[in-house]
Amino acid sequence: MPKKVTVIGAGNVGANTAQKIAAKELADVVLVDVVEGVPQGKGLDMLESAPVEGYDVRITGTNGYEETAGSDIVVITAGFPRKPGMSRDDLLLANYEVVKSATEQAAKRSPNAILILVTNPLDAMCWTALKTSGFPRERVIGMAGVLDSARFRTFIAEELNVSFENVTAMVLGGHGDTMVPLVRFTNVSGIPISELMDKATIERLVQRTRDGGAEIVKHLKTGSAYYAPAASAVEMVESILKDKKKVLPCAAYLDGEYGIRELFVGVPVKLGKNGIEKIYEIQLQDDERAALKKSADAVHELITVLKQKVQ
Repeated sequence: MPKKVTVIGAGNVGANTAQKIAAKELADVVLVDVVEGVPQGKGLDMLESAPVEGYDVRITGTNGYEETAGSDIVVITAGFPRKPGMSRDDLLLANYEVVKSATEQAAKRSPNAILILVTNPLDAMCWTALKTSGFPRERVIGMAGVLDSARFRTFIAEELNVSFENVTAMVLGGHGDTMVPLVRFTNVSGIPISELMDKATIERLVQRTRDGGAEIVKHLKTGSAYYAPAASAVEMVESILKDKKKVLPCAAYLDGEYGIRELFVGVPVKLGKNGIEKIYEIQLQDDERAALKKSADAVHELITVLKQKVQ
């Protein structure tokens, strides 16, 4: 029986995620959206690409959840973008309702699924999905670190004019201004970047990584990134469905690891058929640990606001 992945949200991120899953023949795809006709139209358009692209999977677009039953993975991308005049708390509460509803519907029909969250504010939405679904923490994962690390790798490769494939990087922490690019663990084919560029250049690239999403929004003006976020989510999907056991930086619910409890924070994890199969607790230096704590504190603030508003 073929694997099934549900993608909730047929906007730019969701549609690209669905298309990439189909193109890699990872699973049959169900694309869900509340806007009538949009998931059906995009799903059919992708399906009609199959004879040209040469993939044999089913793609179904729907406004409901019946078709999602028995999904192996559910990727949640649905949510509102931040609009002019909208505070961070406004966005937080609006997307809380979206993610809560989507999680309830999906979990009811796919009780054994693994949830991958993409909706922002990412770390708070992971917490929402965990509490709503009642799933074990291994099966609720946030996509952030893969994207942030990819951005860091991209900027390093461009700066040094080397292959993107040769750059290894690790970005921890919350998905936002307080993310923690770990320079000490970043290298080009094993060569530490500290030997390849000066401190000022490294600091510039670290800051550009933190501002990576905003830089794209500035260019697009009416939207945000979607190609790289979709590719990052699909790398996680592939590692789980193929039981590849890739070690990737993902938002995971910590229960004492790194001295952090009851929060989703980006850390290196092993992703396999059971979801998060291991959380790697690497030894951080004092400045790195302080930066990670600051990032976790920012996530804690969001969760505190949520608890006050919704309980």
